[in-house]
Amino acid sequence: MLLTNDQTSTYRFLSDMENDSYYPPQLVVKGQLLLHDLCLQIEAQRPQTPEQLTELTHAATEQFNQLRDAFEEQGSELETVAREDIAQDIAFIAQAYGFQEDIEDLIENREW
Repeated sequence: MLLTNDQTSTYRFLSDMENDSYYPPQLVVKGQLLLHDLCLQIEAQRPQTPEQLTELTHAATEQFNQLRDAFEEQGSELETVAREDIAQDIAFIAQAYGFQEDIEDLIENREW
């Protein structure tokens, strides 16, 4: 599905990971889809409070937690570049939809 937000619809998610051969391309694509799905959920549910947004970002973070094992099986891991790329993109998403939440709150359940 297409995103309706002008900022997120043209944004390239996980671009640092995408441009680094250390990360398996098929897993980067899965991560990009997770972030795209987060945007779709925000557009569908239209969270009004930081708590409502955080529920959605925590769900996406949990999916990245699960994806972590797949990266490790491929000889990669969600290390510094990946952590910063994911966090930066989730912060961007929050801002694109009108929220100014601390990124650490949005991804506090991360295991990477």
